[in-house]
Amino acid sequence: MPYIARDADGHILSVSRLMDDRHIEFASPHDSTLLAFLSNAEEDRGFSSLDSDLIRVIEDLIDVLIDKNVLRLTDLPHEAQKKLLARKSLRSKMRGEFKLLGDDDVL
Repeated sequence: MPYIARDADGHILSVSRLMDDRHIEFASPHDSTLLAFLSNAEEDRGFSSLDSDLIRVIEDLIDVLIDKNVLRLTDLPHEAQKKLLARKSLRSKMRGEFKLLGDDDVL
């Protein structure tokens, strides 16, 4: 049973399964405005996924340009350097956390 919160103009802001102080209006699961809101939310998730994929492509492209000495990391603005290094560090840590065996370990 979806409950919705609306803004001053009557547009849906959020949806909840439970009624609370913000989500006080019950909406039929077949309500056209609710379905439109949920459809837009699904499209936003799709774009977010594509954005994440594109960010990874750009990072890989920057790595290739650096490896080929076409670009130096220091050519980029300081904030861009920090973000790239932070993402690279996080990815490295995540790979390490899920690596159950070292390079020399045998099952």
